[in-house]
Amino acid sequence: MDYLYYLANASLTLRIVEFLHANTQLPLLFMTVIHQIDGWVVRVKFEHPLNPQQDGDFRAFLNELGIPYEPNVRVQMALWGLEMGQMPIDVMQRYQIAVVSHGQPDRAEIEAFRGQFVQGLGYCPETLA
Repeated sequence: MDYLYYLANASLTLRIVEFLHANTQLPLLFMTVIHQIDGWVVRVKFEHPLNPQQDGDFRAFLNELGIPYEPNVRVQMALWGLEMGQMPIDVMQRYQIAVVSHGQPDRAEIEAFRGQFVQGLGYCPETLA
């Protein structure tokens, strides 16, 4: 079972990471984070379906932060490639998307990406706040 959401900025993305770290009883398989010019795409995949209460709670949490996302073909193929075990760098080159993180939720990877991006621009766009 997986959840695919679009979020407006990095802070909201980090809240999902914190939620997953705090709720270790959820059967997390992986989390994928992709940065786009206008926001973030987050995919959370679980090893098996959540029970109805967990599913409802998790969807409610995600709906507070963002909106369900329907990926275009390029993003869909990138997500599939990552799930099939392709290296993130290969996926980024093939599909021209910024894979920030894939695997266990990692706050440090998201913050490092944000820091490098902001340093390169010289200012902080709203999506990286």
